[in-house]
Amino acid sequence: MVFEWIGYFGDSTLANWDAKEQFAPIGQPVRLHLEYDYTAKATTKTWDEYFNAWLATAEPAQTTGLVLGRWWHDTVDPGDIDRVLASIINAREQLPLLKALFVGDFTYEEWEISWINQGDYAPVLAAFPQLEYLVIRGGNGLSFGTLRHQQLKGLVIQTGGLAAQIVREIAAADLPALEHLELWLGCDYYGGDSTVADLQPILDCKNFPNLEILSLRDCEYADELAQALVNAPILEQISMLDLSLGNLSDVGAEVLFASEAIRSLNFLDLHHHYMSNDMLECWDTIGLWCDVSEQQIAEEHAGEEHRYAAVTE
Repeated sequence: MVFEWIGYFGDSTLANWDAKEQFAPIGQPVRLHLEYDYTAKATTKTWDEYFNAWLATAEPAQTTGLVLGRWWHDTVDPGDIDRVLASIINAREQLPLLKALFVGDFTYEEWEISWINQGDYAPVLAAFPQLEYLVIRGGNGLSFGTLRHQQLKGLVIQTGGLAAQIVREIAAADLPALEHLELWLGCDYYGGDSTVADLQPILDCKNFPNLEILSLRDCEYADELAQALVNAPILEQISMLDLSLGNLSDVGAEVLFASEAIRSLNFLDLHHHYMSNDMLECWDTIGLWCDVSEQQIAEEHAGEEHRYAAVTE
């Protein structure tokens, strides 16, 4: 679950555009969203009306980042993401400075992450060759196809279950400038059917020569992933590894702890895990900056142990 809207994007704080007030200062990232109303839906604007009203102001020409929240009012209809993405593409000449885009900034009270319908982002990336950061929340209907972009530095996909096909598309992507890759892998019940094999091209350091931060979060095969990572060439390149929000146990943690390559990182993020108290104490002894907070306790059902990723709904 996601509990609050983001308050910043990149190095700038966000301002919400309410169709009434101008921004100060002009040029900071902007959050666009429609309010949802459970009772009075007839009087509210459509996304097209709202977005076109914003385009008619002076802000788009100076806007460097867009964060999109709800693009519909109805609490049942998830809206037409294709129309939303098309409106952004059609406005590319009015957004000459756009370098950052986040689509799907919802809290769980507005719309569960597993309910978010996404679309095809290949046309978006083609329309904005200057884009440097792309954040997408939600995996239903998400696609990239053959992913190529020369300027993209950060790609973040937040889901409760990321399809293996999307993982493979990203792993095969041509993104020479990419510095930060973050994938929320999720669980099979919500479409997260990837395996370590799908991630292997990333671990083998095939396509991202400038990658510095690798975040493979919210993973329900975290122990297996940890075992694959410790001998992976990517550890010789990156400075930060993030395996947080997953179901890591002592099995995976022990392998990470014993790895010299892991100890050469600048930062290791393992928060939200299922490590034992004894394993937790080990991390204080090696001088590695790491986050091992949010210890979880496995649940038992019918004699079987169950460990869960943090964000699956």
